Amino acid sequence: MTTVPTFDELFHACHSSAVHLEMRDGYMRSDPAFVDWSAGLKIDPADRWADWLGLVSAATDRGVQVRRARIVSEPVSDYIRFEYEVTEGLNIAAGEKVRWLPRRRATDIALPGNDFWLFDESLVLVNHFDGEGDSLEHEVTADPEVAKLCASAFETVWERATPHEKYRPTR
Repeated sequence: MTTVPTFDELFHACHSSAVHLEMRDGYMRSDPAFVDWSAGLKIDPADRWADWLGLVSAATDRGVQVRRARIVSEPVSDYIRFEYEVTEGLNIAAGEKVRWLPRRRATDIALPGNDFWLFDESLVLVNHFDGEGDSLEHEVTADPEVAKLCASAFETVWERATPHEKYRPTR
């Protein structure tokens, strides 16, 4: 029986690139950080996500290019405003490059049905969520056709998307 590698194992084994495409307008709304942010509390990413910061920083330090693209509806949801506000201290601080694409500009892009991570342009970690945005399970595939679709979708989104430092979410 083959064991499925964990997310951390995939990240540690990555040599050159890790790209992530997010296409939902909300995730895990019961996340304590989102709940606290919604209540008006200040969120310190270094306190909340030290493991993530360490994982991504270690990858970027060894030369892995980590990029994240988010396709978002506008006006943005409260969850996307939360993500936007923590991106600088979380994703950017860890060494990720992040871009945002309004959903209206993605109509003609062939997109996979699920969010994904693509490691070294060959291994895809598919993220499955329920209707409320809670994570269900991950699926890992090395199918070359799936990797090709994900790579093409990501690069097309990336080219159209606005870099984080220039993007301003609409309300």
